[in-house]
Amino acid sequence: MSTVSKYLVFGPADTLRRMPVQLFNEIEPKYLYKYEASDNKDEVFVAVYEEYEKQINASVTLTCIIEFTGKQNRFELKKTGGRMGFRGSSLDEEKRTIDDEVTDFILDFSKRLGLTVQQEKEEEPEEDQS
Repeated sequence: MSTVSKYLVFGPADTLRRMPVQLFNEIEPKYLYKYEASDNKDEVFVAVYEEYEKQINASVTLTCIIEFTGKQNRFELKKTGGRMGFRGSSLDEEKRTIDDEVTDFILDFSKRLGLTVQQEKEEEPEEDQS
């Protein structure tokens, strides 16, 4: 199971710069890497969140890549792991996953501070009719 969500957040540079730091303070990642470009003020954060789902005996990993360019934050959330339909049991749909928490943070932070959020849709490749 692997899903990818992409978000673009636009707004003032100071507010955008604070956003990743606030996210990591509120929802602490298991691993965190930060890269700063030396020639400009661009930053890239890679955070890995992991949660163990005892009910299905599997762990779910969320890799969160945040690119700050001064004009926008680009979030790429990739969820991997877990099991679907294991042992015929139905999963508790009410349980909030780490993916939901990070997405809710992005939307809530943006709404509270008047930022613009845009979700990128994956374009499906068109089949060649040769």
